[in-house]
Amino acid sequence: MKNTKDYSKHFSEKKFWDKVLQFGKQAGVKLTYGALLLFYTFKKPTVPKKVKSTILGALGYFILPLDIIPDITPIVGYSDDLAVVMGAILVVATYIDAHTKQLAKNKVIDWFGENAVNDTDSLDHEIKKTIQDRKEKRKMKKEEKQVKKDIKELKKENRKGKKNVNE
Repeated sequence: MKNTKDYSKHFSEKKFWDKVLQFGKQAGVKLTYGALLLFYTFKKPTVPKKVKSTILGALGYFILPLDIIPDITPIVGYSDDLAVVMGAILVVATYIDAHTKQLAKNKVIDWFGENAVNDTDSLDHEIKKTIQDRKEKRKMKKEEKQVKKDIKELKKENRKGKKNVNE
């Protein structure tokens, strides 16, 4: 996400809403939903500045019409935007809560209709999987740390036992 930080200067709420309202249908449900998730996550006061800078970079890239693949290019024009938005979502996934998802889904329903909510499920699944993977990694690291600590204690006790036997 390092490169997206350069795009943060292109972000403003007005530009974001203008882009989403003008090109949301053309960009598709998944990209629009992803951008909305990032936007609503950005608005939360509890989100750390580092996370917000990742979001700003991704949304700045989304807003900018001339990016790696220009948005006016038929069919593939938003594929790079989707990749950047998805990357940012995976980085900030733990800050996307149920309330944020509901706000984004409500907008998707307003713009695309009730059936469009089904298209948000795959992104929600990816977010859930990312969070689960992170929890598992943290748990494994914690267990690994405990095993190392236990081994260290056993070695220490073993040295003490050998010392007592030699005396």
